[in-house]
Amino acid sequence: MFGKKITDRLPPGTWILTAVSIGYLASMIFLIGLKTEHWIVTLVFNLLFYAGKGSRKFILGFAIFALFGVLYDVMRAFPNYLYHTVDIAPLYELEKRLFGIETQGIRLTPNEFFAANHNAPADFLSGFFYINWMPVPLAFAVYLYFTNRRLFLHFSITFFFINLIGFCIYYIHPAAPPWYVSEYGSTLNLHTPGSAAGLSRFDQLVKMKIFGSIYSKNSNVFAAIPSLHCAYPVVLLYYGLRAKCGWINWLFGLFMAGIWFAAVYSGHHYIIDVILGVLCALTGITIYQLFLQNRRFYNTFFDRYLKEINN
Repeated sequence: MFGKKITDRLPPGTWILTAVSIGYLASMIFLIGLKTEHWIVTLVFNLLFYAGKGSRKFILGFAIFALFGVLYDVMRAFPNYLYHTVDIAPLYELEKRLFGIETQGIRLTPNEFFAANHNAPADFLSGFFYINWMPVPLAFAVYLYFTNRRLFLHFSITFFFINLIGFCIYYIHPAAPPWYVSEYGSTLNLHTPGSAAGLSRFDQLVKMKIFGSIYSKNSNVFAAIPSLHCAYPVVLLYYGLRAKCGWINWLFGLFMAGIWFAAVYSGHHYIIDVILGVLCALTGITIYQLFLQNRRFYNTFFDRYLKEINN
C-alpha cells in the first residue's frame, strides 16, 4: 500500500524517463565511453522532469534536439571513413577549378586565399557568427515554444530531418575539410584530431580557447559535405518568415550570410560544401512540407506530440 501511494505520486512517464536515462548512460559506456557531459545532460533532463508539469512539457518538446545531439555523439563510434573512401584531393581540385582565385600566377582555393589574407575584424566576425551556429536556432526554438507551439514542432522536426539527411550523406560521401588538406595534403590520416583551423584566430583575439575546445571533441573530421552549419540558418530564416518575425528576419538573413562566409573564411568548408549544405536544407524543407505533412501517419504522430506539450 505504501509502495502504491509512492507510485501514484510519480509523474506520468517516470518509468520511461528512468529506462531512457539508464539506457542512454549504458550505451554511452559501451559505444564511446562515459563523459562528464553525458552525466550533465541526464541530470538536467531528470531535474526538469521532476521540477513540475511546465518543465516536463518543455523537455518533451526539446527532446527532438536532444535526440539530434545523441545521434551526433554516437557517430564517434561509427566513423564514416570505415564505410566509403574519403574524398580529399578530388574535392580540393574541383573547388580550385570552380572557385579558384588567381594570385601572382598561382590559383588558390578561396580558403587558401583567406588563409594568406586575413585580418582581425574578419577573424572576430567569423568567429562570432560561427560560435552561434547552434545557440541562435535554439533561442528561436525557445521563442516559438512559448509563442507558437505548432510552428515550434514544425521547426524542430524539420531541423532534425535535415540533420538526418546530412548524416546520411556524411556516410555516403566522406569528405575532408579544407584545413585537413593544408595540414596533411592528400594523404589519409585516420587518427587526425579535430582542428579549429582559422577559428583559432578568434580564440587568440578573445584570449580564450573556445573553438580549440569545441573542435578537440569533434566526432567526425571527414564530414565536410554537406555543411550543416550552413544549412541551419536557412531553416532559421524560413521559419522566421513563417512566424512573421518582422525586422528580426533581417538579422536572421545577416546571420545566414555571416555563417556562410565564416565557413569558408575559417577553412572549415569549401564553397561547394556551403552550396550543398544550403541544398540539403532546401531539400529537407521541401520534403517535409510536400511529403511528410501530407501523410496521415505523420499528422497522427504530430497531433499527439503537440497535444502532449500543450496539455
